Amino acid sequence: MIVAHTNEAEYRAFIANKKNEALQSRMIVMPIPYNLRVDSEVKIYEKLVKQSDLSGVHIAPHALKTASIFSIMTRMRDSKKQGIDLLKKLYVYNGQSVPGLKDTDVKELKQEWPDEGMFGLDPRYVINRISTALIRHDTTCINALDVLRALKDGLNQHASISKEDRERLLNFVSIARKEYDEIAKTEVQKAFVYSFEESAKTLLENYLDNVEAYCSWQKIKDPLTGEEMDPDEKLMRSIEEQIGISENAKKAFRDEILIRISSYARRGKKFEYHSHERLREAIERKLFADLKDVVKITTSSKTPDETQLKKINEVTARLIDHHGYCPVCANELLRYTGSLLNR
Repeated sequence: MIVAHTNEAEYRAFIANKKNEALQSRMIVMPIPYNLRVDSEVKIYEKLVKQSDLSGVHIAPHALKTASIFSIMTRMRDSKKQGIDLLKKLYVYNGQSVPGLKDTDVKELKQEWPDEGMFGLDPRYVINRISTALIRHDTTCINALDVLRALKDGLNQHASISKEDRERLLNFVSIARKEYDEIAKTEVQKAFVYSFEESAKTLLENYLDNVEAYCSWQKIKDPLTGEEMDPDEKLMRSIEEQIGISENAKKAFRDEILIRISSYARRGKKFEYHSHERLREAIERKLFADLKDVVKITTSSKTPDETQLKKINEVTARLIDHHGYCPVCANELLRYTGSLLNR
């Protein structure tokens, strides 16, 4: 038995040659598509960078993920389903939950275009472009913007990309940039929240107390005065609206949360703020929304006062100690986020 591999263009040229007809009936062809999972693509890039001579240059968090978002979009086709764009498909393929999509929808999406992954940019192109960013003179660290810039510049030098394809790929660069913008803002906002876990837990407990009272038609007690009050509808809605829970859907969502809590209790597990994915997202967004003005003022100030400077130093230290940044990319992230929040 002979095992061989090639790309699709060479394979088609091989079977088109009449001299190879005798071999065609004896061949078992196994189409192997490019990877379509963001997390797996990141691992490919990490492995290739570690094997290179450039492993000593620091790569900022989310830089390789941003590159992966771009490269995987080039390997996908638009869905015919209404309301499903490439980004939603990308996150579904990565095993992430997407609001409005059921398991049956996910299966249909994957069956819609069987040839996905059989085209698009390969990991070699992406890692070569990352290498060009890494070998710049005196470079000690590169971030997602450096990587996207290198990917964009490389499209003009790619021999097999047509003008039409180049426009499509440049659009993917823009989409990946927008995704990174959201990631950057979230990263900085998290770092700004002092004792983030404690803040999230406090908000969760407050929300759950009100939800339980609402669903059981009971009052709740004010922790300071002991006075009985109606559930705080304003608080509950301020959290639920962060993830698009409508007025008509709020009762079903709250019932779902209580069912999840009951399920955890039966198994002897404690319900945490991250035990329900959508509730976790809602709580984080609520905390971030409350903090947005503080972040905006602090990161965008050209001449920060003593208090702002102290806060910036604390956030920088948190990014370095807990989020994998170095001093260079931590400062660049703060400057970039400040410009985003002022747009």
